[in-house]
Amino acid sequence: MLKPLKMQEFNGDQRREYVNTQQRYAVWRDAKSRLNDLRGSMVWQTVNGADYLARSSYDKQGTRKQSSLGPRSTKTEAMKRDFESARVEAKERYKQIDTTMDRQAAVNRALGLGRVPLLGARIIRAIDGIGALGTGLRIVGTNALYAYEAAAGVMVDPGLTTTGDIDLLFDSRGGLRFIVSEDVSERSLLAALRNVDKSFERSRQAFRAQNADGYLVDLIKPMRAHPSKPDSTQIGRDAADLVASEIEGLVWLENAPTFEAMAIDERGYPLNIAAVDPRVWAIHKHWISKRLDREPVKKRRDAEQAKVAGAIVAGHFPHLPFDTDALRMLPIGVVADAAPLFLTEV
Repeated sequence: MLKPLKMQEFNGDQRREYVNTQQRYAVWRDAKSRLNDLRGSMVWQTVNGADYLARSSYDKQGTRKQSSLGPRSTKTEAMKRDFESARVEAKERYKQIDTTMDRQAAVNRALGLGRVPLLGARIIRAIDGIGALGTGLRIVGTNALYAYEAAAGVMVDPGLTTTGDIDLLFDSRGGLRFIVSEDVSERSLLAALRNVDKSFERSRQAFRAQNADGYLVDLIKPMRAHPSKPDSTQIGRDAADLVASEIEGLVWLENAPTFEAMAIDERGYPLNIAAVDPRVWAIHKHWISKRLDREPVKKRRDAEQAKVAGAIVAGHFPHLPFDTDALRMLPIGVVADAAPLFLTEV
């Protein structure tokens, strides 16, 4: 018998400030993106006695490139002035919204909105920063609950969300490669993790990284009985990078729609979380909880997490009905067995 659901609805102040954070975070991301677009410089270079305007920039892999924009003229002089003016404006705009986000974070902390553990939040931001979040990597496992609760405006019992690891679902079908940003210039997942915490190392299990405090990051992928073509199991080019581990049942999550939400970390700062459809997540958790080879303690936690996710869907996500057509990536019997999860509202 499962314990009664333990969830707390946002109060009026929390709802107001969550919405304020969403709006300000969108402005912050736009300002940061604009500033990134203006990275580099425009300088005059003398070639054979003539001045040419050169633009130094960075591609998505973080590689510095330089191109000539033409000889000195009224047009190129205007281009240089416009670029420098735009960069000054972008820096000032980013500085202003960054200060606003600092104030908002203090408000969020005071209201108890900070939920995502700091290290997990930093890892998720690092993955987002290299362009991999939601494109080839999605958050699965316990950390996905932070996306579901935030979108629903509820707080789940910490006993169901506290975890010392993070699972990343690797969609190997697309041959994922990292799109590198200024913040993460290395080309491997392990390198990105080390930018968060230098103590991260690949463990004896090639799919897992672990830091000095024992925090784990697992790279997992679906087990395929008859793959039509060899799957890539490695993210980066580094031979010492993580290699995804195949796990039964993850094909359901791989084929599920992406669910994105803004959550708030322990310090009050926002972050994007790209998880999978909460219906599929709940059904998958329920299925795991019924497996005979699952450890008893984990089975109980899986069952409770499945129940709370189902209740969130039933009570807060009317746009995600429990519909077999929408859940066709799952076996019919598995869906039917999990149906009671979606009958209890928060």
